[in-house]
Order: sequence, then C-alpha cells, then structure tokens
Amino acid sequence: MAPSKQEPTTYESSPVCKLLILGCRLLIPDRLLGVGYARVGDALNSGMAVQVMVMLVVLKVIATATCYGSGNAGGIFGPSLFIGAMLGGTVGSVANFLLPNYTASVGAYALVGMGTTFAGIIRVPFTSVIMIFELTRDYSIIVPLMVSSVVSYLISYRYQRKPIYEALAEQDGIHLPSTATQQRPGRIRVRRAMRVPTDVLDIDMKSSEALDKVTGSPWNAWPVVDSRGLVGMVRDSDLREAADTEGESTLREALDFKDSPHLHDDHLLDLALERMGASGMNALPVVSRLDVRRMDGIVGLPDVMRVYGFSKSDNS
Repeated sequence: MAPSKQEPTTYESSPVCKLLILGCRLLIPDRLLGVGYARVGDALNSGMAVQVMVMLVVLKVIATATCYGSGNAGGIFGPSLFIGAMLGGTVGSVANFLLPNYTASVGAYALVGMGTTFAGIIRVPFTSVIMIFELTRDYSIIVPLMVSSVVSYLISYRYQRKPIYEALAEQDGIHLPSTATQQRPGRIRVRRAMRVPTDVLDIDMKSSEALDKVTGSPWNAWPVVDSRGLVGMVRDSDLREAADTEGESTLREALDFKDSPHLHDDHLLDLALERMGASGMNALPVVSRLDVRRMDGIVGLPDVMRVYGFSKSDNS
C-alpha cells in the first residue's frame, strides 16, 4: 500500500484563516451577531420590511455555516429560530401582499416559520409544536404548524438522515446509540463475545517487525495503536505487501488507516458478522462510544461462533 499522504491544511487548523473569517464577520451588520432575539421580536410584531428579512435569512445561514466551518463556537437553537422567523415573515409578507383578505398576520407566519425550521433542523416536530404553543397560547396556528413541521421533518430526513446534533457529536468522536441499536433487547450483544486484545501493533513499529509479531496468529487483521489509542486495523495482505516493499518503514509511513471498521459493545452480534463480511476481516475492535480511539476489546469470528454455540474452542 502506498505511504499515507500528509493531510491538507484546513480552516480549522489555520490561525490565519480564522483571523480572516473573524475580520469578515465584523463587517456583517449587527443584526446577525448574537442570538438575534430582538430581530425575531420585530418579525413577530410585523415590524420588519420584507427586503430586510430576505437579506437576514441569507446572511444568517452564511454566518452560521462560517462559524461552524471555522471551528468557532456557534449554536443551533438560536439560529434555527432566527432563520425560521425571518423565512416565515418573508412568506407572510408576500402572502399578505397577494391575498390580504385571506391570510393571517405576518407575525403568525413568522411563528409557524420558527417552529417549522426548528422541526427540520433539530428533528423534533412534536417538541416544535409544543414550544410554539407555550409561547403564544394560541390554538389557531396549531394545525398549520403541525402540518408544516411534519413536512419539514420528512424533507430534511429525506436528504440528510443523520440529525445535526448526532453529526456534531460524531465529529467530536462521540457515537451515541441509534434507534436500531436499542431495538430487540433480547438479542445477543457484542459485549458477550469481546475479549482482551493480544496481538496489538504499535504504529511506529517497522513493517517487517510487525509481520514477524503476528506470524501464526489466527486473525487476518490486527489493531494498530499510538500514544492516544486505536488508530485502525491492518489486514494481513496489506501488512505483507508493506513488509515486502518497505520493510524498514514504519506502519505509520507505509499504511493508510482511514475508514477502518469498528464495533461498540452494545451493538447486536449479527452486526459484527455483517461488518466482518463486508471488510474481509475476521477480527474487529470494540471501541468506546465516548472516544473511538479507546479500544475496550476485540471480537473475532471464532468468538462470535462460540457465543452462538457453533464452536467450544476460542480459536477454532
């Protein structure tokens, strides 16, 4: 396998880019800075021009995305309400202009817009309905809010299955249990089959030394670790190729550990079989949901067969 390439510099790792982005943000009107509840209040009271609301929708989306993309602190709750109020107010202004005798006030549209955007971004349509009702104590907007929230949820789920809070948690190395993980509690979990890993390779070990260490192992893949924890899994074929072509190179230099499969101890055991089959590995690491670099154990194909009752021997 070819040596791993150096990662390109990103906005998160460049102080110069952060300063440039921060400087550009200082040029943005103060209506976009902060949570923006004052501007939301103006939209709810029908006190904002439609041109201003359109501009604020576009600029707030850009400002929020820039804030997250640059690695700075941002927010989801506040921007979702702000964008929803401006978007709803825009629709309400247009509706009042076209059909003034058949539409509600601009503020009512802004309220529905807040709930609709919140439901689509946070993926909680029922919470959105309850939240807006608690703010207004008005039953008249409940039905349109319910319809728009469900539509918003379905559209957002269609194009992005993973909620934003879950995506941000995984970005920080935290893997939360999914609904599928919680289902069928009677099924056997990975923790029943996991064992303490024995053949663990250091990432600074030479390829030839690593191959000598795992010779005779029943596995065809082994975990590679560094000072911070698990880096990934290396297959037998990749390790042999690296040892033949670059025997004096370290595993860090010779191999690429991206997209290595792993398991969590609360996963169903049949998922372990599925991932072993897809990856071609007969052993997979079991990592913590709070830190994917922390390896709690390892599960091999013989371990799975033993738990299912097909083998009594650990390594047979």
